[in-house]
Amino acid sequence: MTEVMTMEEIEARFPEEWLLIDQPEMDERDQLKRGRVVFHSPDRDEVYRKALELPVPRDIAFHCTKKPQPGMAHVL
Repeated sequence: MTEVMTMEEIEARFPEEWLLIDQPEMDERDQLKRGRVVFHSPDRDEVYRKALELPVPRDIAFHCTKKPQPGMAHVL
């Protein structure tokens, strides 16, 4: 993907996925505002492996759009 999207657009397009976001833009509270999704998968480890293939230095972020199961929470 090459288009920059807002987090609302990203979450709508990639529900229930782990995302690798290139050139993330953060707000004043260090929350993701927008970025370019370069890889996505329901498997977190697959996304992490893909991140290792990117050239260094790199400016990336990981984001998960999966909803926590009842009684569970995401800790990143």
